[in-house]
Amino acid sequence: MRKIFKKLGFHRPDEMEQHILLKAQRISYLFLVAALVIWSFYESGQVYRHHGSLNLLPCLLLVAALIIQTLSQLILTHRAVKDSEETYETGPFIKIVTWVCVIAGVFAAAVTAVLMMGVMV
Repeated sequence: MRKIFKKLGFHRPDEMEQHILLKAQRISYLFLVAALVIWSFYESGQVYRHHGSLNLLPCLLLVAALIIQTLSQLILTHRAVKDSEETYETGPFIKIVTWVCVIAGVFAAAVTAVLMMGVMV
């Protein structure tokens, strides 16, 4: 199976390729966040000017992207310091629990907003 992947060009990236991939992902993530912020402001402006209905899609995508990024960073940090006694006790476990509560609050707010707008799910 490895020979097939090697012929197709798949291989384990070295340090330089990993750095390049990480930098490209960081740039694309920043572009995603900037585009969603601009789209959210545009939609809010349209609602303000024309008194129409609010499109929650860009706001929900932005919040979901930020929550996923933060929660995955906290979980990876928690896994990295799991074996260290001095940082394990004061590690990011409380932050993870807090972010789970934030996610539940955002989900509840999104469901409430959809119900208040009268959209049938």
